[in-house]
Amino acid sequence: MKISAPQPMGSYNPDDVTFLLKNLQSVELETSTEDREKAIQSGIHYSEMLPVEYRPTAEYLQLFHETLRQTAEKVALAAGKAAELIIRKRGTKVVLVSLARAGTPAGILMKRYLQHVYGISLAHYSVSIIRGKGIDENALLYLLQTHSGDEIQFVDGWTGKGAISQVLAKSCADFEKKHNIRLNSDLAVLADPGECSETFGTREDFLIPSACLNSTVSGLVSRTVLREDLIGPDDFHGAKYYAEWAGEDVSQLFVDTVSRYFPSIAELARLQAEQHLNAQVEPSWRGLQEIGHLQSQFGIEDINLVKPGVGETTRVLLRRVPWKILVDRLDNPNLKHILLLAADRQVPVEVSPGLHYSCCGLILPRRDESV
Repeated sequence: MKISAPQPMGSYNPDDVTFLLKNLQSVELETSTEDREKAIQSGIHYSEMLPVEYRPTAEYLQLFHETLRQTAEKVALAAGKAAELIIRKRGTKVVLVSLARAGTPAGILMKRYLQHVYGISLAHYSVSIIRGKGIDENALLYLLQTHSGDEIQFVDGWTGKGAISQVLAKSCADFEKKHNIRLNSDLAVLADPGECSETFGTREDFLIPSACLNSTVSGLVSRTVLREDLIGPDDFHGAKYYAEWAGEDVSQLFVDTVSRYFPSIAELARLQAEQHLNAQVEPSWRGLQEIGHLQSQFGIEDINLVKPGVGETTRVLLRRVPWKILVDRLDNPNLKHILLLAADRQVPVEVSPGLHYSCCGLILPRRDESV
């Protein structure tokens, strides 16, 4: 089967990334947070609808810019170390394949690091992966047709409890059974607080500024969509391009700001990558073990209602109906935006000493309509 070439999409420079997504720009897919929460917990898959895009307050945007100034060098080092690990493990005949959408800016940073430091220009794509449904198979077939002989390196922004790592591993196993083509499911991430990746920049649960916002820091692209009436058998998974948000777009600003630090962190990135390889770091899945304890403590049967880590907790506050937010300590500098969002949405915050992550978002199980 010959997969059609992708259409231009998103606000990033085309040299930075190609989105393998069907543009559903004209389709009304947004659902209010309350209605979406009810639908998800009643069994409708989250990929069949989109959350309403959060319009940040002036105070929240200011916090994004402050965080970017404070953490840009740290993010650059994480991207540089991850990129160094990729070429040491896989060589340079590699295609970077980001998981939309949090993976997209991370993939751009790794691509730019290798370009700036080594003059290596790797192709970079962004594809859809959906919990419970898997990775976009048509996107994988397109990549294999277009880049025959190159290896695929999957990229994401961070890990929470490792759910997407597990979906990716299963998708690659299913793809091999169906097509007799083996793909390496190693997932390179900027931050791995869940301790479920072998290729990462850091395991600190710190605030990556791109976690603060939605489409306006992800190339104006929505979450990905998979619905039979919209996505045909030969289509890529879908997403919306929010061109109307162009005036508030900071996607390019984020990757440009972080990229400026690559020359100064390159030596340390190389050193950390060598130390990482010498130590033979492996996943411990420690984060997943803690999630089990939290489920027992709070009586939550569905593991998908527990969202650990700064990135995932932010997502809970931006597009779900949170029950409460757990934090390791109130003076954690990574949590300023979490506390601001929680106050804005009147979500209680509880200190949980000894928490493995900086924070964790809990979604209230809707056992009946009165909840």
